[in-house]
Amino acid sequence: MARTRVAVIGAGAFGRNHLRVYRELELAGTPVELAAVVDPSAEVREAASAQYGVPGFETVEELLASGLGLDAASVCVPTVFHAAAAAPLLAAGLDLLVEKPLAATVEQADELIALAAKHGRVLQTGHLERFNPAVTSARAHLHRPMFFEAHRLSIFTARSLDVDVVLDLMIHDLDIVLSLVDSPVREVRAVGLPVLSRTVDIANVRLEFENGCVANFTASRVSTERVRKLRFFQPHQYLSLDFARQDLLLIDVTAMAGLDQAAVAALIEKHSKPEAPGEPKHPTAGLNMSKITVPPGEPLRLEMESFLESVRMRRTPVVDGVAGRRALALALEINAAIAEHTKRTGL
Repeated sequence: MARTRVAVIGAGAFGRNHLRVYRELELAGTPVELAAVVDPSAEVREAASAQYGVPGFETVEELLASGLGLDAASVCVPTVFHAAAAAPLLAAGLDLLVEKPLAATVEQADELIALAAKHGRVLQTGHLERFNPAVTSARAHLHRPMFFEAHRLSIFTARSLDVDVVLDLMIHDLDIVLSLVDSPVREVRAVGLPVLSRTVDIANVRLEFENGCVANFTASRVSTERVRKLRFFQPHQYLSLDFARQDLLLIDVTAMAGLDQAAVAALIEKHSKPEAPGEPKHPTAGLNMSKITVPPGEPLRLEMESFLESVRMRRTPVVDGVAGRRALALALEINAAIAEHTKRTGL
């Protein structure tokens, strides 16, 4: 099988991980070849070039003029440069994995989607949490989610300060919930504040969808702890997902479905009776609580494997440009709601 020759555009924090995974996949026998790296910083570029034994280029234009014969690339530059880096690569016939968010504006996202369609290229948005094994496992238990609660908290770092916390962190959860709820967003309520940077560092959002589903999101990059959790509720079921630990807990209350209030009260009373004097029993003891088996896996590697498979098979990626645009548009709508709230409250 012919190897897919790839370049990584941007060798910062995200780019270094893309370089690492491409090389790991190459060494593992995947038909891929890490062929080049691009970064405007001579120090960063030369370090990556030396570590991976590939040529380094200062600009995308230099890369394309080199005649290396590339097939695909990962775009890992700061968000404000996504469109400028991705557009000439698509026009040159390369398939792209663009880190999230897809672009800085909806208009730029539309341009990239149109370019990919015009040149018949694969355009994947880098929402890696879609490939988290816990998320994949949760989809098998999805039937009618009506309430979501997402928490994504991080300790402050100087990384990704070119965007606010909604575009930096919350957008992961926005993308996942949008992929799980088959309904348009009806209402957005949001509040957010800058704390240590010049953009919003902590935000809380409430979405209501046309089908009645409600989703609450909290994102912070000034927390004292790191939390990555999503909980969702649907008729007679509650699921709790931990992204970092790749855990999935399911609580099934089907046993109480269809019972009238008197029967439910009797069931609770039965399971509330102590087993022995002085030994109380929890009132939910009759519920079915189970930990779902989740196969381990690095989300970024799974995402990049999926991208390469889409390139080889010429198929629409799992998270295509349209999905990336949808999450971006919602994130920007949330930012507008935060700005309106700030103005209204005099903050």
